[in-house]
Amino acid sequence: MPTMTEMNSDTRQELIDRLKRIEGQARGIQKMIDDGRDCEQVMTQIAALKAATHALSGEMLEAWTIFCMSHPDRFASPEIAARKMVDLVVKNSR
Repeated sequence: MPTMTEMNSDTRQELIDRLKRIEGQARGIQKMIDDGRDCEQVMTQIAALKAATHALSGEMLEAWTIFCMSHPDRFASPEIAARKMVDLVVKNSR
């Protein structure tokens, strides 16, 4: 199974940058709750956070798929690599 350090460094940095934005969103929501903001506003921001994590998951899956396709020797067989990719898609679509 590939590790994050084996991924393209630009891709890895994009994922880290996206995570930092997500972290900022989460802190913003925490501040909204601490400040007693309107529930509808808080829920709107939670929905945005959920969308951001979903987008991150999609980017990660894409990067992992590209890595697997360009390094088939890392798996016992192409079928095993394909099965692992399908498993990740299923997990991330729940």
